Amino acid sequence: MSELLKSIDARTKLAGTNKLEILLFFLGEDHRTKRRETYGINVFKVREVMRTPTITAAPEMPPSVEGMVSLRGALVPVIDLAKYSGISAGNSREIMIVTEYNGHTQGFLVEGVDTILRLDWSKMRVPPEMLTAQTGGLVTAVTELEDGRLVMMMDVEKVLSETTAIDNEVMFRNVVPLERTDATVYYCDDSSVARRQIERTLEAMGIKGVSALNGLRMWEEMEKMATYAKAQGQPASKFISLVLTDIEMPEMDGYILTKKIKSDPRFSGIPVIMHSSLSGMSNQKLGLSVGVDEYVPKFEPQRLSETLTRRLGVAGESA
Repeated sequence: MSELLKSIDARTKLAGTNKLEILLFFLGEDHRTKRRETYGINVFKVREVMRTPTITAAPEMPPSVEGMVSLRGALVPVIDLAKYSGISAGNSREIMIVTEYNGHTQGFLVEGVDTILRLDWSKMRVPPEMLTAQTGGLVTAVTELEDGRLVMMMDVEKVLSETTAIDNEVMFRNVVPLERTDATVYYCDDSSVARRQIERTLEAMGIKGVSALNGLRMWEEMEKMATYAKAQGQPASKFISLVLTDIEMPEMDGYILTKKIKSDPRFSGIPVIMHSSLSGMSNQKLGLSVGVDEYVPKFEPQRLSETLTRRLGVAGESA
């Protein structure tokens, strides 16, 4: 199984090309539909795939958290994705996908893995609203394979947030309001959890926000505002103070969005902040290479607010 994840450096080169590689996996037969669906996770977030080791149960854990394992001296929480997703718990969980993002390492129990698939982000579609509502935003994108199967991308940030109580009031206590009522931040993220955290941070700071589900939708919003600004005889920067973008998004990723913004004179002077759980130095360097002004990891509202304060300043000052 380790062969699946070789040549991570080669995969890093995909960034900035609007391409990605996803690891396909199965959770077993869904007792509700009697189907064995295919799911996916971005390879960037996968550290290794292994046989499920002995798990030590811990008291008072959420139902889907099986316990913890020791991996090379580090204690790693283990989450049963099938239980979390409401799929029959009777399926075997012989494989563990070890993921690492935003400074957190965790193991996801799955029935099995298939292969690694390379495709364009443009091939990843936003799921229908009915599916999003039914899964609570757990599925962030869907793509169709050549054999007709649909692959559903899971929002692992949502899983992490809800199984570790990472989204709590303590995170927002030290967010300081910004004395600038004219600032408007445009932000995009395919994760409902991430969008809500950005929204709460902006609310605590007293900043207006315009949100989008992905880079393509954000680009469309920005073009509309650029057209309006031109009609008003004003630069777009008068109405868009800053752009905050995720990296992984269906249809158009954050790298391509940043390239488009930075190469378009209509958006001159608008800073672009990359806000992602892909916190490795390679991803940060790639962001800088396409023109990103700064990088801020997710799930850290105070750091995000400090960055926004520094970049936006106060009314009347240059950002």
